[in-house]
Amino acid sequence: MRERLSAVLMTALLCGSLTAAAGEGRADADIEKRPAGAARSPAWGDPKVLPSLRRNLVAHYDFEHPVPGDPARERDQGLSGTTIDLVNGGASMRVRDGAHPGRGHSLQVGQVNSDTAGNDDWKAGVYSATGVSTLHAFNGVEGATIMGWFKMTGPNPGLNSGTPDPADRYNAVGLAGVLSGDSQGHDVRALLEVISVSGELRVVALGRRVDGGSSQTFAANEDWQSVLPLNTWVFLAATFDFDDGVMRLYKNGRSLAGSYVLPRDPWAVSGPPEPDLASATDPRGIKIGGSFPQNTREANPCDCRLDGLMFLDRVVTPREVWLQYHRR
Repeated sequence: MRERLSAVLMTALLCGSLTAAAGEGRADADIEKRPAGAARSPAWGDPKVLPSLRRNLVAHYDFEHPVPGDPARERDQGLSGTTIDLVNGGASMRVRDGAHPGRGHSLQVGQVNSDTAGNDDWKAGVYSATGVSTLHAFNGVEGATIMGWFKMTGPNPGLNSGTPDPADRYNAVGLAGVLSGDSQGHDVRALLEVISVSGELRVVALGRRVDGGSSQTFAANEDWQSVLPLNTWVFLAATFDFDDGVMRLYKNGRSLAGSYVLPRDPWAVSGPPEPDLASATDPRGIKIGGSFPQNTREANPCDCRLDGLMFLDRVVTPREVWLQYHRR
């Protein structure tokens, strides 16, 4: 009996060693397949990121990683290393209310003073008039995705501080977007926001394929306050297929029914050449919680919190959206 047990144990140990070696081989092969710089990206080891998304995760912000010595800036946990600024509020914008239960911080953004025109709204992002080179993955891209957690914390839209009417409100609420290659800080290549469509506020995906060209808007049918109820964390995703001219919206992993605002072909994707790509320009930045991340003016502030923002250089699948939502 002891001899048989010894033989079984030796076989188990040998199989375990072979399995471990095979596992090490697969891990090494996986490292070799990673794009340049990926081995240094925190996304590859982050359990909150679905593995199939890691290769295309251009930028990722969880608001747990201030720049050492400069807490008014946030480090990118994606592939590009695009640091963003926490505009006007600095480190105070990080609040202990993460979308992931029991874990960390989120970013509080919002309007500070609605009575006077100014540049004091809390928002985040990065801007360069010559293009942000670290966002080159969105240069001539065939598709893009924006995903993240959002929590409305106050009245939206905000009062319009740029008009004399004290009761006038902005017609939009900025969530998160990638700027176009010729943007003044407002125009976008891909954007998640709430905006007035035919007189009613809707959650939308808004995209522009060609710099200076027409944008297209895909608006959810559901009332925006039902999609984004007050004081509730909601996972939103928007996908932008610049080749086929298709956009989609998702809430908590499920597709949102909706419709396009403009008829015909505003992105001019019909006919050759193929595939249709976004303009071959580096985006001028990222905007989060409003427009003009360079802080030259206030527009479309969002009284809300954001967490786990993800910017990808491809269209993710419905199943990937569902699985990423359940990574909470």
